[in-house]
Amino acid sequence: MLSRFRPFALRGPRPPVTPATASRLSPRHSSTQPDEDASVTAQNMRLTALLSSGDTAAARRLFDGMPRRTVVTWNAMIAGHARRGSVLDALDAAARMHRSGVSPSEATFASVLGACARGRLLQVGAQVHCQVVKSGSESFEVVGPSLLDLYSSCFDLRASHTLFDSLHPRNELMWSPMVVALVRFNLSGDALDLLERMPAPRDVFAWTAVISGHARGAGECCRRAIWLFIQMLADDGARPTEFTFDSVLRACVKMGALDFGRSVHSCLVRSGFDTDKFITSALVDLYCTSDAVGDALLVYSDLAKPSLITSNALIGGLISMHRTEEAKIVFQKMPEHDSGSYNLMIKLYGIEGRVDDCQRMFEKMPRRNIVTLNSMMSVLLQNGKLEDGLKLFEQIKDEGNTITWNSMISGYVQNDHPSEALKLFVVMCRLPIVCSPSTFPALLHACAAVGAIEQGKMVHAHLCKAPFESNSYVGTALVDMYLKCGCVSDARSAFCCIASPNVASWTSLINGLAQNGQWLEAIVEFGRMLKHHINPNEITFLGLLMASARAGLVNKGMRFFHSMESYGLVPTVEHYTCAVDLLGRTGRIREAEKFISEMPVPADRVVWGALLTACWYSMDLEMGEKVAEKLLCMGTEHISAYVAMSNIYAKLGKWEDVVKVRTRLRSLDVKKEPGCSWIEVKDIVHVFLVEDRNHPERDEIYVMLEDLVYNISLHSEPDEDLYWLSGA
Repeated sequence: MLSRFRPFALRGPRPPVTPATASRLSPRHSSTQPDEDASVTAQNMRLTALLSSGDTAAARRLFDGMPRRTVVTWNAMIAGHARRGSVLDALDAAARMHRSGVSPSEATFASVLGACARGRLLQVGAQVHCQVVKSGSESFEVVGPSLLDLYSSCFDLRASHTLFDSLHPRNELMWSPMVVALVRFNLSGDALDLLERMPAPRDVFAWTAVISGHARGAGECCRRAIWLFIQMLADDGARPTEFTFDSVLRACVKMGALDFGRSVHSCLVRSGFDTDKFITSALVDLYCTSDAVGDALLVYSDLAKPSLITSNALIGGLISMHRTEEAKIVFQKMPEHDSGSYNLMIKLYGIEGRVDDCQRMFEKMPRRNIVTLNSMMSVLLQNGKLEDGLKLFEQIKDEGNTITWNSMISGYVQNDHPSEALKLFVVMCRLPIVCSPSTFPALLHACAAVGAIEQGKMVHAHLCKAPFESNSYVGTALVDMYLKCGCVSDARSAFCCIASPNVASWTSLINGLAQNGQWLEAIVEFGRMLKHHINPNEITFLGLLMASARAGLVNKGMRFFHSMESYGLVPTVEHYTCAVDLLGRTGRIREAEKFISEMPVPADRVVWGALLTACWYSMDLEMGEKVAEKLLCMGTEHISAYVAMSNIYAKLGKWEDVVKVRTRLRSLDVKKEPGCSWIEVKDIVHVFLVEDRNHPERDEIYVMLEDLVYNISLHSEPDEDLYWLSGA
């Protein structure tokens, strides 16, 4: 491709004009020169108008028919092609211009360099740079910024810095493109430093670049983006463009800054940008994510012709707020749909579990892209259709799309096939498929589900090779995996690697410590969480109540329960169940019963079951019979009531009542789900049920078990009861 444009970049200056040629071109020897100039000027204007309107065919016919082409004519063709993204056509026109002997101007170089930047043609652009230097045009005001845009677009940071350092002392227009370049390299902090050093007045393009760079981040970066917007208006008085408004609105969305977003909305209405498609989609996104869907609908209804991007934003917002019927109405009223519209509807029907409607929408689509195929596969997998999802995966897996593989891994985990998920990850690692942050949480959940700690550590090793260990989403999954496998110290180490632990990270640590018997440590971590200004959520309090119950800290636990309202949280049935368990474990049975009677929500079987368990702990037969009777009235399938009462009667030596309860339990023809245990040996997880005889090595296992029982009996007291160990 480079050879095609080499004449423009490498050819020397055109031959000198001879006297004969000069006399032929001199105005003194041509009485028709003014008329020709007027004609060329008119043709150039017509050519520019055709290119601006997008009618390139008519522009090409006019250009080919022009008897005389000036540098303005060539510039119009080059710039027209460059503006519409036809990079090769723009460079071809530049090469033809050079071959025709017309010397390039400042505007020529700017347009050609812009085309190279758009096409990221670094080598061609470097050749043009050589021609710029040879012609002495490097110091021209617009050529320097165009060169800087070329190198930054081609991700050459060193060349960008070198060019800026050499040109900015004599060209003030270099500052703004350098700010944009640093943002392009994700160096928002450096871009802000340069903006602050930039001589006044600082233009809106530099401000917008720095604001957009910070808005792409999270947390503190978005706060800084909002602060920069305020500073731009106050300090320089620069007028925001539609891109400025779009960036600051995106920051408001991430921060949940609804009130400030409303203020920005007022500003952009006064500036006349309230109908821009990107602005309206950002406004709809802001109001939907801030639970102000009424305002989102007002923004949408005020548009004479809502754009596709705005309509899709509203549909997506309504789906996220579970207002699916309104989302369907918006979709039906849209005059046209794109793949994004269909993808959203597939997602909507998938949430509702309407797989047939998803399939109908999928087949109705005129064009399907990889996003559509991934969406349909995820719907199938999430609704238990593993085989259908696997068939679709087999059709598209060779695309090498990371989301495709992530979805299939998650699908295996969701459908209780964790081992298959781990096997697929091994295959994925052998292929040139890039892992993303979403790859690892599903894998870690698969390891936690089967207690495969060694495989979990191998996934962690892969994670260390990728820059995701500090990611809060991935780090939280890692902490959860280690805690569920009982590796508390590893979980703490993983937690320390998270750059900015969020409420999910802290909650995972607190609940995991509580489940692993480190109850006081869980409460201490809650105090650390509050010191980091992270507010708890409903799940955090479940862990705190469980820790308090296990540690016997009744008063502290009840204080946790009653403090939920101060964080804007309403206790659910699960929290009331934990509170009943907390009171019951310390023998405060009557207080627990009173607590249940005063609940603002109806007590379900789980709440009464917690009280019945407490009666078992306390051997409170009177209360136990009362609670058991209430449970039995709720439904005969609640077998835990029979089991608990049987245990209470047995402990009190009331064997006749034990027989009656057990006889009644057998007559229900229900079975208690058997408990299981597992062990990981050489990367294989072996699962065992009570009296399990399905293991391929069951004979060897039972021989070993009998040998253990025999050896234990030899070294035990005669009155020890070992019948339970022998499987009686």
